[in-house]
Amino acid sequence: MRVLVTGSTGYVGRVVLAELAAAGHTPLPFSGDVRSSDAVAGPGEADAVVHLAGLARVRDSFDDPVRYYDVNVGGTVNLLRSPPRRFVLASTAGVYGAAGVATIAEDCPRAPANPYAASKAAAEDVLAWAAAAGRVSGVALRLFNVAGGGDVDDTRVITRACGAASGRLPAMDVFGDGSAVRDFVHVRDVARAFVAAVEREEDGYAAVNVGATPASVADVLGAVARVAGREAPVVRRPAHPGEVRELRADTARLRAWGWRATDSDLDALVRDQWAAETRRHP
Repeated sequence: MRVLVTGSTGYVGRVVLAELAAAGHTPLPFSGDVRSSDAVAGPGEADAVVHLAGLARVRDSFDDPVRYYDVNVGGTVNLLRSPPRRFVLASTAGVYGAAGVATIAEDCPRAPANPYAASKAAAEDVLAWAAAAGRVSGVALRLFNVAGGGDVDDTRVITRACGAASGRLPAMDVFGDGSAVRDFVHVRDVARAFVAAVEREEDGYAAVNVGATPASVADVLGAVARVAGREAPVVRRPAHPGEVRELRADTARLRAWGWRATDSDLDALVRDQWAAETRRHP
């Protein structure tokens, strides 16, 4: 299939292009403004769209929520004006908010707690309604904590821990005892999830979790020490009131499509990121 990929020059986008090509598809990179007329024209040349482009900083979204809705929702609406049959949206596990369960399945109620996650939930809704109207076969992939592959976002736990261990960043803040568990997944496994979604044979709409390896901040710091042979310096801070202790992804729906995480072992995630870190900061 010919697959238009928005956000193709980004952290996830570059890997999605490679995995689509490896699976025998023809990726069509699009790295412009998804709100433009060029974006609307692009899907006409494709058999599917993988929509990765968007704004994704939680803290920034509080400062400019209108811009986040304009790009994340408006860009999705624009691409859906003349879509190909298959449409895969990059969403976020943030749409669940502070879920009241340790393991999150896709039927868990959405309760986004910031404008970024809320804009992604709204984009999901637009895609779901378009699918209900028969315009597209749509999938929203709710990504948990994407890591590895040379991530350069220092707000992410594994990237920041490696940066602190190398000395490129100051000591890492650890809130509470570092035992809160989150779900991590390698960017290559994420890219393969997009391939699986493009190749999905069912019609209609599906929201699907993408996660792989539950680990705490303490686990991450231990893995960094093993891989790097040095510990990341930390500063202990009080725990955030009401912090959710565990957030794990139920990935049964994605695994039913034949997807398996192959690169998301915690030490492998850290090893990959540490190799990139040492290239950046020898």
